[in-house]
Amino acid sequence: MEKIYKTMRNTGAACIAVGIVVASVGLAAGIVAIVSGAALLKRKTEITF
Repeated sequence: MEKIYKTMRNTGAACIAVGIVVASVGLAAGIVAIVSGAALLKRKTEITF
């Protein structure tokens, strides 16, 4: 039984770590998307076809 509890503890810790990494990457990607979108909107008057 102790082996099961150790496995569950390690799995829980790994899930928390993965969740933090995914949240950080998602936040960074969102910030980059907002900044690049704002730059495009700001410079839209300079585009000529």
